[in-house]
Amino acid sequence: MTHALREALSSLSLIDHPRLILNIPASQDKGLSIVSSPTTGRPIAAVRLDDERSYEETLGRSVAAFRKWREVPAPIRGQVVRAIGDEFRTHKDALGAIITAEVGKITSEARGEVQETIDIADFAVGLSRQLYGLTMPSERPGHAMREQWLPLGPVGVISAFNFPNAVWAWNAMLAAVCGDSVVWKPSLLAPIIAIASNTLAQRVASRFGHEDLFTLVMGSDQVIGERFIADKRLPLISATGSCRMGRRVGEVVSKRLGRSLLELGGNNAAIVHEDADLDLAARAIVFAAVGTCGQRCTTTRRLIAHESIVDQLLAKLTKAYQSVKIGDPAQDGTLVGPLVNARAVEGFEQAIAAAKQQGGTVLVGGSRAPVTGLTGHFVQPTIIRAPANNQLPIAREETFAPILYVFTYRDIDDAIAMQNGVDQGLSSCIFTRDAGIAERFLSPAGSGSDCGIANVNLGTSGAEIGGAFGGEKDTGGGRESGSDSWKAYMRRQTCTINFSGKLELAQGIKFE
Repeated sequence: MTHALREALSSLSLIDHPRLILNIPASQDKGLSIVSSPTTGRPIAAVRLDDERSYEETLGRSVAAFRKWREVPAPIRGQVVRAIGDEFRTHKDALGAIITAEVGKITSEARGEVQETIDIADFAVGLSRQLYGLTMPSERPGHAMREQWLPLGPVGVISAFNFPNAVWAWNAMLAAVCGDSVVWKPSLLAPIIAIASNTLAQRVASRFGHEDLFTLVMGSDQVIGERFIADKRLPLISATGSCRMGRRVGEVVSKRLGRSLLELGGNNAAIVHEDADLDLAARAIVFAAVGTCGQRCTTTRRLIAHESIVDQLLAKLTKAYQSVKIGDPAQDGTLVGPLVNARAVEGFEQAIAAAKQQGGTVLVGGSRAPVTGLTGHFVQPTIIRAPANNQLPIAREETFAPILYVFTYRDIDDAIAMQNGVDQGLSSCIFTRDAGIAERFLSPAGSGSDCGIANVNLGTSGAEIGGAFGGEKDTGGGRESGSDSWKAYMRRQTCTINFSGKLELAQGIKFE
């Protein structure tokens, strides 16, 4: 274990947590999962996994917690969430250090992720006084109608490694103010930050007298995952991950007539029009394409540039890519850390080989990146130009790595069609000074970007918590975080009150 990780865990009083094993046993134990550092490639800790018995105990506690928590008035629930946000604010640097050690995010991005948790907690506090229903006129004299939103039940959250803290918080903070308990199944690539985050949240909830409001289950898909998504005690499964995973979750949950909130893959494009501010576009594209080493679902993977400015833009991008510092994510000045594991590196190399075979030209990058003193999973941010006919099939696939495919266009409608011509529909952006072109991209008729997120003059990454986050098509259609996403965590009830003293039937029906 690294000194920084041990120091962070110590500051959070987690060194002796029963799930964490810091002295990794020499012999393999099926009840443990080994956590390796992406930066060094070496094991840093082990975590204890659940079995069928511990899973059942956890779910039982969560159901009991929900039955108590739903009786608490929503504004009072908001005060608990406020205190949770303050706890994360206090320990922001330590939590960020765990993310850096475990998944390889550079320090500023890791701390920024924890800031998202703090921000969504603040958002949820205000929301706790705004869970509004409606009043509706009744056609019957002496009757009143209203609609109200009620707590749903224990909510199951499945999170991916790339945002191992914030995505849980998007769900957990909103679910909590809505009156739900939360059961979290984190990625086994990032279990340490999950233990830390869940423990902090539950410590606060316990101080307010609410045990087991936040619980954690960890295990393989075979032992825990399939049981989790099939569990009728979880009326909602919110899952973030691959399209393949989402299809399985959707299939199983729908068979039991549960709800699923899916935030899946992205194959995001940036359109750069002929009148764009190229310096602005270049800065935004570099961040969105290489940030988190290309492992964001909102990473820019395709650049669609007007043919009149593509060479000028590529010159700026190539220069920037060649100057990006790759290395230890915990060191100041590093902009690109490692991929999460060796499998991700293999995917990176396979995608580049496929692009070359399909006629693509590597302009910069394209191989592993040696980093002095480190044996982790480092690769070079890569730009690949498509052939003149814009045919590059590999670009239709989402490779979780810093690869940017470059295409050209003449007509804006062709560019938008090219952007929309993939299975995923998460994030999109356009750079232009022309208001008409921008509005064409945001067409209210739906003929513009088909993504859940559409930005003008900023990149595909970096969504704020105030807006609903999610996408269409194979991205799953779910929405998390801000706006009215809270409705996913509640059930709607229509109420009619007869105060007339008479039985009046709707639609003028007479039944004497």
